[in-house]
Amino acid sequence: MKRRDFLTTSALALSAALLRAQGAGSPLTVGVIGHTGQGNYGHGEDTVWLQIPGTRVVAVADADPKGLAAEAKKLGGVKAYADYRAMLAEVRPDIAAICPRHIHEHHAMILAAVAAGVKGIYIEKPFVRTLAEADEVVKLCAAQGVRLAIAHRNRYHPVIPLVKKLVEAGEIGELKEVRVRGKQDHRGGGLDLWVLGGHGFNLATIFTGPATSCQASILVEGRPATQADIRPGDEGVGPIVGDEVHARYETKSGIPLYFDSKKGTWTKGMPFGARLIGTKGVISLQIDEEPLAILERDGKKTPITTGGIGQPEPIKDIRVINGGHHGALRDLLAAIVEKREPLCGPEAGRETVELTLAVFASFAAGGAKVTLPLAERAHPLR
Repeated sequence: MKRRDFLTTSALALSAALLRAQGAGSPLTVGVIGHTGQGNYGHGEDTVWLQIPGTRVVAVADADPKGLAAEAKKLGGVKAYADYRAMLAEVRPDIAAICPRHIHEHHAMILAAVAAGVKGIYIEKPFVRTLAEADEVVKLCAAQGVRLAIAHRNRYHPVIPLVKKLVEAGEIGELKEVRVRGKQDHRGGGLDLWVLGGHGFNLATIFTGPATSCQASILVEGRPATQADIRPGDEGVGPIVGDEVHARYETKSGIPLYFDSKKGTWTKGMPFGARLIGTKGVISLQIDEEPLAILERDGKKTPITTGGIGQPEPIKDIRVINGGHHGALRDLLAAIVEKREPLCGPEAGRETVELTLAVFASFAAGGAKVTLPLAERAHPLR
């Protein structure tokens, strides 16, 4: 079953299978993998497991000695390992939490976790560095039955199925385009595309369907970028280029998708995310904000909650469920028991990586339109 087939089912609905998983037998064991100074433990993907029923953290791995000691204490005095491979091989946890924000180790960590026989993986975004890495992970997880979920937290927000229904019902008229923006802070441009643009892409394609092409314009200090402007990116993303990026994607639905980011143009109160632009209105999806969805129509801005347009949010702990990873982890646990893909699984992660790298592929092609899926699976700026 494809991930979009689950849109009518809230990621937060604790199914009978999940209730059985949490209420019967031993809890699922969790091995936490971090790397102090190389992405640390992401956005709380380590300690969140202490709050998730039906799971128990049993070990942590960190190549930095001081970071390892501090983390083991934070997690309740669990076993500590300097090498994540040794931890996985000895402890053989049910779930691997791959936490570093820097992504240069993600691929190797995933392979080691699968080799150790894990049932599930929860991994910080961005997913992996190249499409070749993504292809291998998709194939391996499918072959071994491993359920991998990516921490694009907003994809699991319970309001997303409602927004999908509202758009399909014509609440904003005919959907004409979707626009994604990053934070546009000091990371604006190529790094913003990698680190934050993926959040928007991951939501945008729910409404546009897969992209079929990309054409991009990349600038540095207002001039067209050149090969000499390619530089190593922070956070282990590999080579990047540009402090200003503008891209247009064609999609299977015919609805164009756009991405824009310019360094230093962020202002307080300006959320990043995706805007669904229709003939009668706009729905803004504000990443990591609450409410996530805002309806803009007739000169008014009206929140959309799980209770409906303009209704109070009935889920009291919605911020914890979304921003605190609880919705994502509940969905992952259910996916393990139900033997189905998480809402944001490896194929969704590969799609987001492809949308990111397509921008650099267009640059490498002299600004020409490139066809998706990309034929070249290595990094376009290698």
